[in-house]
Amino acid sequence: MNKLEKDFIRYQTQIISNPMKISVDYADGNYIYDKDGKKYLDFVAGLSVNTLGHGNKKIKESIKNQVEKYLHTMGYGQFIQEPCVKLCKKIAEITPYPLNKTYLVSSGTEAVEGALKLAKCYTGREEIISCKLAYHGSTMGSMSIMGYEKNKRPFRPLLPLVKFITFNQIDELIYSITDKTACVILETIQSSAGVVLPNNYFLKEVKKQCKKKNSLMILDEIQTGFGRTGKFFAFEHYGIVPDILIMGKGMGGGMPISGFMSSDKIMKSFSDDVPMGHLTTFGGNSVAAAASLTTLNQLINFKIIEKVSIKEKWIRKYLVHDQIKNIHGKGLLLSFELKTKNHVDQVLQSCIKKGLIIFRFLFHSKSLRISPPLTITKKEIKKGCSIIIECLNNLKK
Repeated sequence: MNKLEKDFIRYQTQIISNPMKISVDYADGNYIYDKDGKKYLDFVAGLSVNTLGHGNKKIKESIKNQVEKYLHTMGYGQFIQEPCVKLCKKIAEITPYPLNKTYLVSSGTEAVEGALKLAKCYTGREEIISCKLAYHGSTMGSMSIMGYEKNKRPFRPLLPLVKFITFNQIDELIYSITDKTACVILETIQSSAGVVLPNNYFLKEVKKQCKKKNSLMILDEIQTGFGRTGKFFAFEHYGIVPDILIMGKGMGGGMPISGFMSSDKIMKSFSDDVPMGHLTTFGGNSVAAAASLTTLNQLINFKIIEKVSIKEKWIRKYLVHDQIKNIHGKGLLLSFELKTKNHVDQVLQSCIKKGLIIFRFLFHSKSLRISPPLTITKKEIKKGCSIIIECLNNLKK
């Protein structure tokens, strides 16, 4: 163990007992390089963050240009900062009516907190409906709507008046939703549960029930947004528009930025109904906004999203093995489910040793994650899948 690794263990908090401990030297394209010069093909993209890979020249240029102008100037929503205004305008241009106004924040869980507050403020109601096996973040409010009691129990008490339904079970929603329900919050695709897709009718029925009860439908697209599934946002696959949309992760191309979006009418709750109803100091940071705008422009100008579904087909073509029970997901947010969970950690560690980065899921112990940069090439997909196949071939019985 070298000095840097010792200091990592001694001074920086770990959240699991066996972290990956890749000592990063630099990253470029779809690869990460460690201090010993070893090269790792990145099949995770920082958990769907590095949309355009590592070291994108245009993103770095936009960051440098903005740094030369100013960094932080004032708390959110007071000063007019050009990168933020342009970013919000561009997001409005790519999302359907009536979504037209974005509140920029710094992390996904912060965006979830803001969306929940907005729903309560606008409706004047207190009840929230979420899903079992849902993950929306780790702050106290976001954890309150996490549908996994084992991870929540040590931190109780949490928010009251939260009900849980089973994803894709509309009958449970009909039974649970009332005239006191402020919102139903869902991941468009349940990511931490192993990448569970909604049934074709499920999201439409949720929208219908929310409209019937004058409740708001919130979709969490923190992992699925900005092209990850082959559309700008995953809800576009399912023929509905949420009342509030949450975004993050891949939004900044590697920089920390997120946001929640709604109509002008709903968003005015934070200024007209409850002045300064939601506050953030660093949300809408100009440097992060500049990086995000550049990321979004490249997705559009280079038609990167249009190629995502083709790349999904390549992964499904090359990743075939008798130890793989199924491949779940859409676009470049996929999971491969093994026949036994006892092999998951072995495959993960073997892939890392062979220079491929994959990862686990919070709530699905038999699956491993594939969410590479959207810039991943056919050659790199074939290489990554061949490493996984090799590791599966070498499984200890």
